[in-house]
Amino acid sequence: MNPLRSRPALVALGATALLAATTAVPSAAATPTRSAAAPGAVALDWYDTTAETIAAAGATTQVTNSRTWAISWLAAARATRAVPPGVDRGDYQAAALASAVHDGLVALAPARTEQLDAALQQTLDAIPDGESEDKGVAAGARQAALALKSREGDGLDPASVNAPYPVPAPAPGEWQPTPPAYAPATQYGNRLAKPFALTSADQYRLPAPPSLDSRRYKTDLAEVRTYGAQDSTRRTAHQTETADFWLGSSLALYTEPLRVAVDRAPRSDAERAELVALFHVALVDTQIATSDSKYAYTRWRPVTAIRTGSIAQDPDWTPLHTTPAHPDYPSGHTTYSGAAEGVLNALAGPSTAPFELTSPTALGVTRTYTSWHELTAENVDARVYSGIHTRSADEAGVTLGRNVAGQTLRTADRLLRAL
Repeated sequence: MNPLRSRPALVALGATALLAATTAVPSAAATPTRSAAAPGAVALDWYDTTAETIAAAGATTQVTNSRTWAISWLAAARATRAVPPGVDRGDYQAAALASAVHDGLVALAPARTEQLDAALQQTLDAIPDGESEDKGVAAGARQAALALKSREGDGLDPASVNAPYPVPAPAPGEWQPTPPAYAPATQYGNRLAKPFALTSADQYRLPAPPSLDSRRYKTDLAEVRTYGAQDSTRRTAHQTETADFWLGSSLALYTEPLRVAVDRAPRSDAERAELVALFHVALVDTQIATSDSKYAYTRWRPVTAIRTGSIAQDPDWTPLHTTPAHPDYPSGHTTYSGAAEGVLNALAGPSTAPFELTSPTALGVTRTYTSWHELTAENVDARVYSGIHTRSADEAGVTLGRNVAGQTLRTADRLLRAL
């Protein structure tokens, strides 16, 4: 299979939306028409429509946007899973998927209603009128309504996600607001939210990070001090590019790899819907679990440790990239990578034909990958080279993400069962 040509404009749009900027995107009605008879074609159309919707009208918090994906595509997977007797299977599933995702997105991103209505009409125009289409549309609408109802008040709206967190008193190892903005902590409220597959936010809470007097901690700190400094003379140009490439939101950066998996899977619309749904369920729960471990241990960031700690204190040390406003352990980027890799390995296989990926934070750079693990490995290194995480925090994040992915896959039958 030829490498899939990436769409840097769409990825950049997603990153921009997640940074709360306004961006114009093409109308969903302009998406090229595929035949509804082609297995999986409608799923790919609505994947692109969902990505465009999030890019144009998404929330300011990543987990809220992951929730939008999860709700809409869980509804689609549930609506397409069982086909009633006497209808055409492909037509029914295509109509059900489109109806479910449409209704979920209209409810969660109402500013895009006009474009979503046009996209739905385009899908239905390609399906023969009749009982198969009618029953599919009704099933999709029903599952979307039920999925939305089941997630009311789940604590994943932006205000709840960024619930106030009282800053602890300064102490060795204790998180403090970081320069240059010294902003209040963010994402504390994730750990209070309702998961999809986890039994509780702390189900896979990580063990404590390395103690401050341990050899591992001293090695970690020395590495990030050397390779993550803004003026580092040891970090290579390729390592700086890696840090820049993976700087943006994980949701935006993983939109294209998941699309590659969906596009290349020789599957029906229903099976493709399950892949998208389980991927985003795992990613919502991973962000909940990440927040739990972060705020259970409140480990200080490298910039605080190096500027104020007892190991070769350097008050002027500055990381390559600005440190996000939440604790170090574990890295949220690598928990996301670990969960994404876990789901993709299980449902799409660990390897794929080469595909290209671009990044809105490394303009002009295109990288090629042949496995999902390569994305994870680069994320681990990137956060060290950025100067914003220790390697222990990165590696623990991968473990946590994989654990949550495993939980999601083990509970897939319950998650995908029609409500």
